Amino acid sequence: MIENNQDRRVITPDKKRDESEIELSLRPKSLDEYIGQEKLKEKMKIFIDAAKMREESLDHVLLYGPPGLGKTTLSSIIANEMGVSIRITSGPAIERPGDLAAILTNLQENDVLFIDEIHRLSRSVEEVLYPSMEDYALDIIIGKGPSARTVRLDLPRFTLIGATTRAGLLTSPLRDRFGVICKLDLYEVKNLKKIVLRSADILGVPIDDGSASLIAVRSRGTPRIVNRLLKRVRDYAQVMGDGSINEDTVAKAMTLLEVDPLGLDGVDRKILKTIIVKFDGGPVGLDTLAASTGEERNTIEDVYEPYLLQLGFINRTPRGRVVTSRGYRHLGMEKKGEEEITIWDLEEGR
Repeated sequence: MIENNQDRRVITPDKKRDESEIELSLRPKSLDEYIGQEKLKEKMKIFIDAAKMREESLDHVLLYGPPGLGKTTLSSIIANEMGVSIRITSGPAIERPGDLAAILTNLQENDVLFIDEIHRLSRSVEEVLYPSMEDYALDIIIGKGPSARTVRLDLPRFTLIGATTRAGLLTSPLRDRFGVICKLDLYEVKNLKKIVLRSADILGVPIDDGSASLIAVRSRGTPRIVNRLLKRVRDYAQVMGDGSINEDTVAKAMTLLEVDPLGLDGVDRKILKTIIVKFDGGPVGLDTLAASTGEERNTIEDVYEPYLLQLGFINRTPRGRVVTSRGYRHLGMEKKGEEEITIWDLEEGR
């Protein structure tokens, strides 16, 4: 049930099941088309050009940062810039060492292997990956018992690109084998606006600068969210207007989606108001907050809380979560003692 609730959130940074095809059409194909992450692009361009000049494979690359910032897109761009093929898989999909062996033996010289959520690889699979990354060799055990022997297969030189949202969960031996480690940061509004205008052009949707800015500021610094909001506003404009997007259309669509000017949705506001109304602004423990809102503890901690912390709307203290003065002001509410708080409709998240 929680998973379905997440699927309904328009501002979740996680990829939804039905978005792959449209998202693929909006992805840039080269570093020049890739918007934002300027320092990262500058470094990668140098590393790619150097590898091409030496006619070698690019060193192994680790990309980490919040979801929805373009790690998969960047890996495809690296493969395109190198002029090689890319094989895409994920940590949870590689269940046994044999699965990884099958993938590695099918790679061609200088190919890119992209493993999303690489922190979720099992330890047994990681052990197979170490010699593959370091020596471009695969150790296979043939037979059982006393007659078992190890055979080493040579692999083509390849580039492993690992992506993770939780770099701290990577084991040190795995992390140390990456030659290039890059962090993707949340996007500035000006770059998100460029993404809106570019995506609107690809989708064939007329939009003005002001409307693009209104969508950009609500996207929580995440390209995946900005493209999703653009598509939802496009739907609203086609059904309720003439198909073009203006500031009035954006405002009405966002009201319908319950996304406020800072990108908070009904669940975000419900969490803030629960702490304020039921617990006098906090502190409140995470388990208590989860029980009061009907959300899972991990969902609050991993999905909702990070953005509220970034905005400075809540603080973590040893005793629990506390809503800040900035959080009160955003909701138009006053702390008790200054003015009595109105009881809000928590179910609707108003």
